[in-house]
Formats: sequence, C-alpha cells, structure tokens
Amino acid sequence: MVEETHRRPGSTGRKRLLALVLAPLLAMLGLLVAPATAWADPMDVNAAIAQVEPGLVKIDTLNDFAGLVGNGTGIVLSPEGVVLTNHHVIQGANSIRVTSVGNGQTYDADVLGYSRGNDVAVLQLRGASGLPVAPLGSVSNLRVGDPVLTIGNANGTAHPLTHETGTVTSLDTAVDVEDQSTNTTHQMGGLIESSTNLRAGDSGGALVNAAGQIVGMNAAATITYRIDGSGADPAGQGFAIPIDRALGLANQIRANEGSPFVHVGPSAMLGIGIDAGGPNRPEGLPIRSVLRDGPAARVGIAPGDVLTTIDGTPIDSSNTLTGLLDQRHAGDVVTVNWVDQSGTPRTAQVTLIPGPVS
Repeated sequence: MVEETHRRPGSTGRKRLLALVLAPLLAMLGLLVAPATAWADPMDVNAAIAQVEPGLVKIDTLNDFAGLVGNGTGIVLSPEGVVLTNHHVIQGANSIRVTSVGNGQTYDADVLGYSRGNDVAVLQLRGASGLPVAPLGSVSNLRVGDPVLTIGNANGTAHPLTHETGTVTSLDTAVDVEDQSTNTTHQMGGLIESSTNLRAGDSGGALVNAAGQIVGMNAAATITYRIDGSGADPAGQGFAIPIDRALGLANQIRANEGSPFVHVGPSAMLGIGIDAGGPNRPEGLPIRSVLRDGPAARVGIAPGDVLTTIDGTPIDSSNTLTGLLDQRHAGDVVTVNWVDQSGTPRTAQVTLIPGPVS
C-alpha cells in the first residue's frame, strides 16, 4: 500500500494541516462504480470563470495572540453577505477581513458558526448588501471523468484568483486530517477527488462543473513532500467537500441549530495554551501558557499546571478539550479542575469569554 500525504490549502503561517489517505480502496471503488465517460460535456473555462468569480470572496485572517496571518477563499450564499468557507481557513483568527470579487469592497466578518469535523464555517460580512451570489449546483449530477475547474486565493488577496483545470477522479475519498497547531485529528469522508492542483489559499474556494456551477468547496490537496522553508509552494491533487453537504451544515448554522457537530456563534475561550506536540496523558493536559488577564489566569491557573477535568469530563487529549469547548459559548460558566505545580488539586468556576476561532 502506498501512503500519500495531503495538506489542506488553507491559512498559511506556522499552522500547517496534514492529511493521510485512510482508504485508497474507496477511491478505486469509486472509479469502478462510476467510470469515466467519453460523452462528458466539455468545459468553457472562460465562461465558467466569468459566471462563478463574482460570487466568491478573498479571506484574510489575523491571530493577534500568536501573530499569525493567513488567507483563503469563500463562497457567497446571500446578497447580504453570508459566506461559506472552510473551518480551517478561519481557525485561530480573531480578525477576519473579506474582499468581494464581485464589487471589490472589503468587509469585516463575524463567525456565525462552524462544524470542525466537517471543515465548514459560515461568516456574516458586516454592512454587506447587493452582493452577487455564487451559482450552486449539486454533486448528484457529477461523474468520474467530468471536467472541473478550481478557483481560489492561492496568490493572495492583492492578486487575481487562481484557476486550475482537471477531471473528477473519485466521488468518495476519505482522508484523516491532523492539525499540527493543536495536535488534534479527525476523519473526513465522501470527498470529491480531482486532478486539479490546489495550493495554500485555495481552501474555501470553488470546485466548478462544466455548467459553471459550484459542486464542491476546496478543502485539501495531495503533496509528496513537505515545505522546506525555501519558499516553495507545493500543489497537489485536489479534494473538495460536496456542496450539498456544506450547504446543509450552513443552513443549520444560519437557523441557529447547534448540535454535537455544529457550533453556533463565536468560539468560547478558556485562555490557556496546551503542549500541542506532547502525547495524550490520561491524568490531564499540561498547560504551556496562560493568557494574561484571561479566564484561566483570573482563577490562578498558571503555566506548568495540569488541566484534569472541565464540568466533570476528563481532559485526556487535545481532541477532548477542543470538542468540549465547541459545545460551550462565551458567558458560560464551567467547573475547571487542575493540579498545580506543587501537586495540589484545585477547582474553580470559570466564565468563558469570546476568543479566536477554535
């Protein structure tokens, strides 16, 4: 079995997301079930670009706490500025600026909600009106062998959007995604795989069919090497979330319907940094840093302490911590248990505050 490495083409900076193909046999099965067809409609690339681009936006993010900047792409869902993008594009951001390709204006954006496991987020642009809405299709009409186009923001907001052409190679690929900034992992399945090259910044952008309709949202790319610091920007075979699935989650967020898989509203912050590169520990997570004057600092939590439980849930991994905070909101009061550096167990009621997108 050949192991392939994948990277999400989202925000740049020290944060980097890698993915491994979990089930290459699924891709092979997709090829057998839906073989390439000789009658696939040809694509008028220029016409598709002209039809789709006005309904896209360029996204720039800033994390003031860590000094990280990033960029990505988004899909306009309403004239009033509701925008669909990837969760990982805005992850860690406490400032989001969005530029409409359709009218050239730039807006501040608020997070309406997100689904971490499905890599979907929805933004609301402040003061937006009359924006061109992206033309949306359905994955139900997509076949292996169909020509497709990807459009994204790999060159950065000051430059034109990128365009890559290729064909659909699978309709059901699964990947295992690792976020190296938080040492968390999750699985994503049912992705559209194509031979289009994706790069950093293309995340949240459009996978377009021959009819000039968006059928998927760019999410990840295959690479066969790591960035080595030389400035090389690797591109790789693309993976997209079917637009039908992304829209279902977006509609749930817009309806203010939270669930174990969907967080509605801004993120809630405890104000600690954990050792993302460390192993999982059944006794708790070592605390690497504490935000000055943040919720944790106010109750006496300090670097070097070990976080053990929140609301009775053992915090034995980064996944557990982020999953639990995804179910909380700013203003919620949680019971935190930890062990200080002297080995003394401690407990306190902590009021969470709004923070960067977790």
